Amino acid sequence: MSEPKPGSKQPLREPEAGPTALDLPAGALSPEMRGYLDKCAEKIGFVPNVLAAYAHDDAKLSAFAAFYNGLMLAPSGLTKLEREMIAVVVSAANRCFYCVTAHGAAVRQLSGDPVLGDTLGVNWRAARLAPRHVAMLAFAEKVALASSSIAEVDRQALRDEGFTDVDVWDVAAVASFFAMSNRLASATDMRPNAEYHVMAR
Repeated sequence: MSEPKPGSKQPLREPEAGPTALDLPAGALSPEMRGYLDKCAEKIGFVPNVLAAYAHDDAKLSAFAAFYNGLMLAPSGLTKLEREMIAVVVSAANRCFYCVTAHGAAVRQLSGDPVLGDTLGVNWRAARLAPRHVAMLAFAEKVALASSSIAEVDRQALRDEGFTDVDVWDVAAVASFFAMSNRLASATDMRPNAEYHVMAR
């Protein structure tokens, strides 16, 4: 690497740096967590940077993976696509580069629509959505930005579109999880894997 010129400003973070701006030494992972990362790499072709970042601590990675998988992949009244749509809209509200990019790719894959993920990531109200999804995303966005203002009328709006109370819980839980993840990703300058940008284009 060449020496910086006198008076020049060097970037605070090189583009080829690790998954976050923090120097997180690799942790000693359990066989279960090593297998989990290997399975991710086998299934999608790479280890998502969020997992690579959490891998500095086996217990933290295990807790994150269990919570994520329970919310996003376990049986629910919400489809996997609906949960990914919530992830994108909440992440867009919080201006989270990592999560908008990663979950926008998931929306493209699950929907088969190359436009929907991008639209949700910029302005979900510009998307052509069913009334069910308008109600779902309005609620999720409110969870992300103004949760203390949520009232019974907001929950009832979901019921009116066919959501059960368990579904309302799931909408709130997914939105809340990503509101937390967005803040952690932004605080640590977590960057999406380059592969996300071209997936399902």
